[in-house]
Amino acid sequence: MTAARRSRPPFRATAAALGPVLAAGLCAGLLAQPSPAAAAPAADQVRIHDIQGGTRLSPYAGRSVADVPGIVTGVRTYGSRGFWMQDPSPDRDRATSEGVFVFTSSAPRVAVGDAVLVSGDVGEYYYGGEAAGGQSVTQVSRPAVTVVSSGNALPAPVRLDARAVPGRYAPQGDPAAGGSVEGLALRPERYALDLYESLEGMAVAVADVPVVGPSTPYHELWVTVEPRENRTAGGGTRYGSYDAQNGGRLKVESLVPVAQEPFPSADVGDRLAGTTTGPLDYDEFGGWTLAAREMGPVADGGRAPERTRAQRPDELAVATYNVENLNPGDPAAKFERLAAAVADNLASPDILALEEIQDDSGPADDGTVGAEGTLRRFTDAIAAAGGPRYEWRLVDPEDGADGGQPGGNIRTAFLFDPARVSFVDRPGGDATTATEVVRQGGTAALTYSPGRVAPLDGAWADSRKPLAGEFVFRGETVFVIANHFASKGGDQPLAGRFQPPARVSEEQRLRQAEAVNGFVRDITAVDRRARVVVLGDLNDFEFSPVTRALTRHGALRTAVASLPRDERYTYVFQGNSQVLDQTLVSPAIRRFDYDIVHINAEFADQASDHDPQVLRFRP
Repeated sequence: MTAARRSRPPFRATAAALGPVLAAGLCAGLLAQPSPAAAAPAADQVRIHDIQGGTRLSPYAGRSVADVPGIVTGVRTYGSRGFWMQDPSPDRDRATSEGVFVFTSSAPRVAVGDAVLVSGDVGEYYYGGEAAGGQSVTQVSRPAVTVVSSGNALPAPVRLDARAVPGRYAPQGDPAAGGSVEGLALRPERYALDLYESLEGMAVAVADVPVVGPSTPYHELWVTVEPRENRTAGGGTRYGSYDAQNGGRLKVESLVPVAQEPFPSADVGDRLAGTTTGPLDYDEFGGWTLAAREMGPVADGGRAPERTRAQRPDELAVATYNVENLNPGDPAAKFERLAAAVADNLASPDILALEEIQDDSGPADDGTVGAEGTLRRFTDAIAAAGGPRYEWRLVDPEDGADGGQPGGNIRTAFLFDPARVSFVDRPGGDATTATEVVRQGGTAALTYSPGRVAPLDGAWADSRKPLAGEFVFRGETVFVIANHFASKGGDQPLAGRFQPPARVSEEQRLRQAEAVNGFVRDITAVDRRARVVVLGDLNDFEFSPVTRALTRHGALRTAVASLPRDERYTYVFQGNSQVLDQTLVSPAIRRFDYDIVHINAEFADQASDHDPQVLRFRP
């Protein structure tokens, strides 16, 4: 990772354990000259396993320790600078780790293989702060380090594989502690998260493991040590329920600075070949992490972006694509890649609902809300890529009212191919005026098209409002509702200290789902044969309460259920392939062909972090 993401503040410890003396800034590590041989430790000397203890919190937190012996097993010279050391003489307790991180603040002056004695202050550091919900890292700060000898043999790494990692993910948190597992005795033979905690700071190794999360600009990738666990068609691990957390996932990053050795590019379906070895760390950007001292090569799995089939003349193709903060300031290459995906990989759908279209000044917070420039540049690029000359419809948001990147004013928008489909324009809809359902000529119609669904409802506070439009294809009316529900920001992490993690953001999406469900039922109450397509980035899973709220009363059914389970994913997060983008249809759309077109989420080189999807049916 880059220093910006891995930078660790001077010191952070459990609130109850630490006094004001540890709140001061850290001094740099102090180093004595190496002496020829290590002195035998005293019988009452504190060892690393004493510091780590048998729970997630050190019994020595808030206390000082002196002359703790260990062998240096890894050195980090960037970001959160320091080193890991491990006791070569472990105890017999599986729950107590034999490794610990020593935070030096400045670049440490030790080398792998050094035998050291470390004195300093013990504490618990929380990446992102305690409120983020992650687990803490036990560390020694304000260190005084004595190098006793160099070139020592390293402790043998613990091999992590399917036999080592328990099938259960995490213990149930203590209700008296708000669901925290921190005070529970570790059971590494029973729970995956307990196993990793019992190995915190120790050297571990993985060998010839599948890549389940592509490499990122932050120089990281995800692997799984349980290769048969919930596999996807693309070779990833599928997150198919709240109880299928896939405990074999580990993040891998390199301890070697990128300037010295470039981080490999890897896609889902590749393999991290050979043996990768290094200390086991934890951070807020992925949980348990193998900080690789030695990293194996990436073996190409041959995964290639997919292409969907073209719609037949009598099929209407409706697609959705999150284009990730698209604005005129983006490089031409991004527009060209997104446009080529629409024209080629999506086979030029008749209607395309877009999420994350930014205003014409992009992230500049200057009061601009119009997005004509963004859409003109995008539709020009699609035409240049061989696609149709799309027209667009949208409703601009109020400045700063819809969330997303500050200044960007992201919104949903419709593109449509006028040679194949027509848009029913009923003007009058704006950022705060709701479109309604009325009876017109014996069938349902919208008062405003395009129009926003219940924009003043509190469910949409600081969030994108749904965009509804009325289309006509071969003489038949189709209602399309484009959505971008509230993000998952604020939810507790899957690998955090609260188990099960609280999904606090879900409450708003539930209210949003209920509003959309009610609007669809308004349409079908007027015309039970109405064809309605609800689609977009819903920021929630196909098995979630949010999806159940959308489908309540039989108003909608989700198209993703028509796919084989191993094809159900649109996004990859921390090595879990999952559904965040969805398409749902009203009962009148009885038969359809649905495809999630995997072109981004599994690949290191991606134009967006979401995969688009397309629905084809005969109205």
